[in-house]
Amino acid sequence: MATASWNGTVIAESDDIVTVEGNAYFPREALREDVLRPSATTTVCPWKGTASYYTVEVDGQSNPDAVWYYPEPKDAAEEITGRVAFWRGVTVT
Repeated sequence: MATASWNGTVIAESDDIVTVEGNAYFPREALREDVLRPSATTTVCPWKGTASYYTVEVDGQSNPDAVWYYPEPKDAAEEITGRVAFWRGVTVT
């Protein structure tokens, strides 16, 4: 089972992982909703599309834009539809 954790708190876990460009994409439903805060940040990948972000908040500490996902990935990246990935100190094991 793969887990994503930040500051000692597991924020996602799943056996269903898709790896793209070295990043583990978890199913959206594996992510704990209670630690997520909306973010207005977006970025664009030429082949995946426009990414949106969430800030992770655990025990009063925030990790801005630590979770990203593609709400409408391009056809070349359809395998990450409905999935999220992590960075900025979130550990995936």
